[in-house]
Amino acid sequence: MLDFAIFAVTFLLALVGAVLYLYPASRQAAGIPGITPTEEKDADPFETMLKSLLRYQSDSGNVSENLMRKKLYENGVTDSLRSNFALLLKLSEELLDKWLSYPESQHVPLCQHMLGFAMKSVTQMVMGSTFEDEQEVIRFQKNHGTVWSEIGKGFLDGSLDKSTTRKKQYEDALMQLESILKKIIKERKGRNFSEHIFIDSLVQGDLNDQQILEDSMIFSLASCIITAKLCTWAVCFLTTYEEVQKKLYEEIDQVFGKGPVTPEKIEELRYCRQVLCETVRTARLTPVSARLQDIEGKIDKFIIPRETLVLYALGVVLQDPSTWPSPYKFDPERFDDESVAKTFSLLGFSGTQECPELRFAYMVTTVLLSVLVRRLHLLSVEGQVIETKYELVTSSKEEAWITVSKRY
Repeated sequence: MLDFAIFAVTFLLALVGAVLYLYPASRQAAGIPGITPTEEKDADPFETMLKSLLRYQSDSGNVSENLMRKKLYENGVTDSLRSNFALLLKLSEELLDKWLSYPESQHVPLCQHMLGFAMKSVTQMVMGSTFEDEQEVIRFQKNHGTVWSEIGKGFLDGSLDKSTTRKKQYEDALMQLESILKKIIKERKGRNFSEHIFIDSLVQGDLNDQQILEDSMIFSLASCIITAKLCTWAVCFLTTYEEVQKKLYEEIDQVFGKGPVTPEKIEELRYCRQVLCETVRTARLTPVSARLQDIEGKIDKFIIPRETLVLYALGVVLQDPSTWPSPYKFDPERFDDESVAKTFSLLGFSGTQECPELRFAYMVTTVLLSVLVRRLHLLSVEGQVIETKYELVTSSKEEAWITVSKRY
């Protein structure tokens, strides 16, 4: 808890500076100390943070434009997942085949494998066939790692601006990522392709080139890391809680039997969705977010004006014992309670307010678990203690190791 408390305070103080950089001082709200309000509505909290940390400053537009962009995001996620389901299944089965080839005593580097799987899956579904080339994926992963490590730490602790070398590496990596996206956006404009990718939805919308670039950059960065860490933590919890893994296997077996994994059947995996929701909650997957205050509110003597950007320490809320009984217990069945599910939805982790990058990650992870758990027992390594590192997305401080054994 102490590690998270220190992270939360440091992050919130640093993020205020980052958001102030982003939003021009057009109208200053009175009543509480804080940051300048903005016209942006219906903003995704993760997008709000990343836009500020990347120092993107495109106009947020009016209410109707923001609703339109939100709809484009939703359609992009839905269409890219539907169109590329066979690809996602293929990549999941490739990972399964690799794990099946290992002797049962072999330790599997879970974080490394999940990051590789997420990078292959997300880059192809978001940006297309360019990333069928494994060298392109490796190049993207390297630049992604450089950018992500700096926006997750270097901007927040001020160390990036103090190091000329690091700052140049960051700027070069970001420029290379933007160059790739610009090329793909140009290629996809005005053309029809057999496979629909996420960028197509943005290109087909009424957005200017800078908005398309920024939105595709944010979605690519966030989806890769959120998917990788959700896959990692889900498997970690399944290896620790054998009864949960057993129940998940029984659901997968009941839904699919000996038949193929299909998009229609995936929707029936209710318990799997509960496992993933509980993974997000217990791991505190995205421990901080930012959102605009829809109506005027009050905390103690302070008035929070409407349209104030409010920073949320979600990592605290997600393990508040007044909301979550036995908050440190991994218990997917807590989501049988409708009030619990509603609370989770209001926090932006499910339902209509769900972060699109997380929605994307839920589906990718569901397919992967369906493939892996169907054929394998996922086992923990005796004596291993996994320590948590809190950044924009929560990860383990060191590699997490597992072993696997065949079910059949």
